[in-house]
Amino acid sequence: MKIKLLAVGKTDHKALQTLIDDYQNRLKHYIKFELIVMPDIKNVKHLSEKEQKTKEGEMILKQLNVSDRLVLLDENAKQLTSETFASYLQKQMNAGLKTLVFVIGGPYGFSEAVYNKADDQLSLSKMTFSHQMVRLFIIEQLYRGFTILKNEPYHHR
Repeated sequence: MKIKLLAVGKTDHKALQTLIDDYQNRLKHYIKFELIVMPDIKNVKHLSEKEQKTKEGEMILKQLNVSDRLVLLDENAKQLTSETFASYLQKQMNAGLKTLVFVIGGPYGFSEAVYNKADDQLSLSKMTFSHQMVRLFIIEQLYRGFTILKNEPYHHR
């Protein structure tokens, strides 16, 4: 299985990017992983919230293949423990899934088209985090999930 993370806009904090890179490198020991950073929408001042979500949604949907399993990271979705998330990852691998795609939406969330295409929705917290920080958090949780599956000590440090 391969895991892709789709995100809108580049990470502009060097320290945060260093941590993201660190966990991406760690994750590569367990699974094929790809972070796809899509460009920010231009001229957002002239777009309504709905128009911005629609444009971002079009970019997101273009990145998907028919067989991909799409998981939206949405603050209003269900929350899992790290152990339950590890089990979720194992279940996807056991099902023979080719690609699992996690998506971090833009500042207003997702378009209806993206919600309609989604197979699952997960929340990392009821709190709101910057979209750049969410990248680090989901990649760290993916890494943590695989260390849990391998009974490695990272989870209980």
